[in-house]
Amino acid sequence: MEPYYSIAINDYMQRTKHFIPFDLKIIPELKETKSLSQNQQKEKEGELILKSFQQGDCIVLLDEYGIEFRSPDFANWMERKMVGVCKRLVFVIGGPYGFSQKVYQTADEKISLSKMTFSHQMVRLIFMEQFYRAMTILNGNPYHHE
Repeated sequence: MEPYYSIAINDYMQRTKHFIPFDLKIIPELKETKSLSQNQQKEKEGELILKSFQQGDCIVLLDEYGIEFRSPDFANWMERKMVGVCKRLVFVIGGPYGFSQKVYQTADEKISLSKMTFSHQMVRLIFMEQFYRAMTILNGNPYHHE
């Protein structure tokens, strides 16, 4: 990952930890994918993703076909999820070709940051900023402006 992404993502992580405990888990990219079809690559990545889930997790895929929110609406959605029956609220960014069918079938919901395509690093950064923004909205912090 480019250092400037890491710096920005870590900054938002540190800010967010003042509001809520969480962690960021990055599944390493597959090696030697040239001999794999796109579908095979999605399946292999899907297996790694599925192994990281726990019983009681609420799985939310970041997917271009998911629900789009305005930031205050995302904050309200997050609040409902956090007080619900979820043991953990898990957000998942897919690989370069998206998610396997098994991952889609396991997911509870899909949300979209945009209809546009972004690099994984950019999605992590945009999502971390929106996650932080949601926490500031829920805690009455003046970070967000309408």
